[in-house]
Amino acid sequence: MSRRVLEIDGTRWEVSPSGRVTQYTRDEFGLVFARASGEAREERVVRYSPLGSRSPEASLNELSDAELTELFRRSQPSWTAPETGYRR
Repeated sequence: MSRRVLEIDGTRWEVSPSGRVTQYTRDEFGLVFARASGEAREERVVRYSPLGSRSPEASLNELSDAELTELFRRSQPSWTAPETGYRR
């Protein structure tokens, strides 16, 4: 599975495809941002529509750091997303 590392506001986040398939199949993908520093692991989830490749891994690789940062800013906490099993 493809994975990227990104620094946002001084914090290191790992970004990977969520693996969840929605009713929109190849028109919408989910990303999970995971922070493993400090005492607690934090995850955030966002969905987006790819402009290029219709493969989740290839689409993630096509996104620039600026685009990933923007997606992070629109992400939601893990406890609100089915991708993470609604866990905190």
